[in-house]
Amino acid sequence: MIPNAAFPSFRLLCLIGFLAFVSYDLIRSPLLPLFAEGLGARPEGIGLIVGASTLTGILLKLPAGTLSDLIGRRRLLFIGLSVFVLAPYFYFGVMQVWPLILLRAFHGLATALFAPVAMAVVVDLFREARGEALSWYSSFTQAGRLSGRMMGGYLVVWFGFQQVFAVCAVIGLILIVLFLMLKLPEDRSKTSGGHESFAALLQGLREVGRERRVLVTSAMEGILMTASGALMAFLPLYGIKVGLNAGEVGLLFGTMGIASILARPMMGRLSDRIGRRPLILTGQILCAAVMISLPWTAGLVGLLFLSLIFGLGEAVIGSSTSALVADLCKEKSLGSAMGVFGTIMDIGHAGGPILTGFLIGLSGYTGAFGGIGVILLSVTALFAATVRED
Repeated sequence: MIPNAAFPSFRLLCLIGFLAFVSYDLIRSPLLPLFAEGLGARPEGIGLIVGASTLTGILLKLPAGTLSDLIGRRRLLFIGLSVFVLAPYFYFGVMQVWPLILLRAFHGLATALFAPVAMAVVVDLFREARGEALSWYSSFTQAGRLSGRMMGGYLVVWFGFQQVFAVCAVIGLILIVLFLMLKLPEDRSKTSGGHESFAALLQGLREVGRERRVLVTSAMEGILMTASGALMAFLPLYGIKVGLNAGEVGLLFGTMGIASILARPMMGRLSDRIGRRPLILTGQILCAAVMISLPWTAGLVGLLFLSLIFGLGEAVIGSSTSALVADLCKEKSLGSAMGVFGTIMDIGHAGGPILTGFLIGLSGYTGAFGGIGVILLSVTALFAATVRED
């Protein structure tokens, strides 16, 4: 069980994570693909637009996690939350595709700086039961994503794009107020000069890089995010194609999110007891089966069922990958390890929409979604052959 002493800070951090991802995902899916299509973007362009924010994460999550080991978690969290505040205001003036791509890259700074550092804070708070603690935190961020996607779909139907952007701006201001109330564990950051800090940063990265299991485990989360990114970009368009409206597409994402939220804490507790590896393998197989089945499914009920299974698979995997990375790394390199984890995850998340956009152009939804499913199975076999827990 999670220790009581850390509850107040942990609860507030979970609330901040929840609202941050409500704000972020209100603009992400199903809104963003529909907004981009309205500006005249083709499938390849839509994939780039959806993936642009995650490309920022590829560049910044690794140094963000490592820098938090050196200069402190609180500073990095505040910078990330500031982007959540500022970015929504710029959407009001976007009228063309290329400005939208640039804006999405800027908006990606928010999660690139916030996400890996917040995970490191959770591990700082809980030296025991970290799998359960990370799963509870992930459940709150996943609930934020779920709420954002469901609200975004219906708000677009009822009011339009501009009103959604306004809601995001208001949530950003609330985030700053909550952050000022947050008490974090005392930073153990180094106070050395620039040369020493840079040397320490490289040392942390070298320690993480020498642990092959950290890299392979991170790759498992990354390939899952490839599938998730593909769904985020093109499930809305596929849903509209087979007769759903934007609100029903939001319901698909909502079902996915509810399954993940409800399952994560239980799966996290289970991973602490029986090990991370069996859950990671099981979840990957579930998600691969969904991707292969998706283009053969057209009705709302069938798509809701597949969304439920994918959400469950995400929970099973997500409850164990970050915890396994934390188990395998040295304490002083924790931020670096979470940065590596987040970077590889974002490579997958950015690559999913971009790759799927090109695959749809070449072979339609059947080849695109099916191809992603086959990739999931291939990487699962690699993980099974190379990663053993201590």
